[in-house]
Amino acid sequence: MNRSMTTHPHDAPAGARLFLAALNRIRTGHLELITPCNTRMIFGDAHSPIAASLTLHDWSACQLILRAGDIGFAEAYADGRIDTPDLTALLRLALRNEAALEPLVFGGALARCWYRLRHWLRPNTRQGSRRNIHAHYDIGNAFYQLWLDPSWTYSSALFDGDFSLPLQTAQQRKYQRIIDTLRLTSGQRVLEIGCGWGGFAEYAALRGIAVHGVTISPSQLEIAQRRVQQHQLQDRVWLELRDYRDLNGQYDAVVSIEMFEAVGERFWPDYFRTVAARLKPGAQALVQSITIDERHFERYRSSTDFIQQYIFPGGMLPSVERFKRHAERAGLQPLAHHAFGPDYAETLRRWDAQCRVHQPQIASQGFDQHFMRIWSMYLAYSEAAFDEGRTDVVQFLLQKA
Repeated sequence: MNRSMTTHPHDAPAGARLFLAALNRIRTGHLELITPCNTRMIFGDAHSPIAASLTLHDWSACQLILRAGDIGFAEAYADGRIDTPDLTALLRLALRNEAALEPLVFGGALARCWYRLRHWLRPNTRQGSRRNIHAHYDIGNAFYQLWLDPSWTYSSALFDGDFSLPLQTAQQRKYQRIIDTLRLTSGQRVLEIGCGWGGFAEYAALRGIAVHGVTISPSQLEIAQRRVQQHQLQDRVWLELRDYRDLNGQYDAVVSIEMFEAVGERFWPDYFRTVAARLKPGAQALVQSITIDERHFERYRSSTDFIQQYIFPGGMLPSVERFKRHAERAGLQPLAHHAFGPDYAETLRRWDAQCRVHQPQIASQGFDQHFMRIWSMYLAYSEAAFDEGRTDVVQFLLQKA
């Protein structure tokens, strides 16, 4: 076994030497590191097929990562102080060695407290939700159109093991599974909490199902309403700009696709009470949510990560266990759940590939290199988490008592 090279380059500052010492703890796979002085170093088992590469262009990146963990890594990557030919492979290697690389993954205590406070100050109140959603979904429909599939679906597709499927087909398979699971039929009325750009509403309405969809993103609503008019579905689809907490009436079913992650833990009880109140007695809801492994939940909850700071302010993932527990407290009985995390990893790979293809058009819309590198980090970070089982995506079937 070829263990790591432990001698430090002579010009490495103190922070960099601490960074290199931490890399000496890699036990699963190996990392090839190229230093600013063009020294090549190998950490871990050089014969392992689990491999990644990292180039340090500036020693200051080491101190930034030690201070702020994955958030510092993202900032160093966005600034061009570090680079890698395969960002997902590097992040997967970090996850597999997380316990050994704890200072590099989670950062220092002071930075964790600061980022946690910053996250706490962006709660999903009615006003806060509009602000947080605007920060992500209202950056431009023209941007999302470049890399989403033609259904404008911004959630995990369902491949069912067949990764040869076109992405749009896999998204439609996901919508059909929702309809089949809820046993929806023509003429029934469905509430969709978080209708996005209208993908599910259009798909269901074309099969005779009436959909009332709500969103708090004006940009999304604009596209969704345009699709309704294009297919002349005004008699079956009603979409509006409204907070889910301001709804009334009862429906034959409730659907909510990857909106729960934006609710925030403080507001989980409100969300489940709303779902229960909007269902007719005995009716069912299907909620699709990204989840985090229960073993990692407390640590995740007590700090914040790159996604919460830069991509989804105010966001919070549940574990499967906590999702079910909160649902039960609101009078919703969990009947079944279907997990398909590998499908989300594949969905993210497709999105990333399209973003790369359309980089010139994205740049022409005014998005600079810093934004593009943050966005690449977001997609790779998420892909690695799904591939390594840190996160999952789950469809929960709930029934009102």
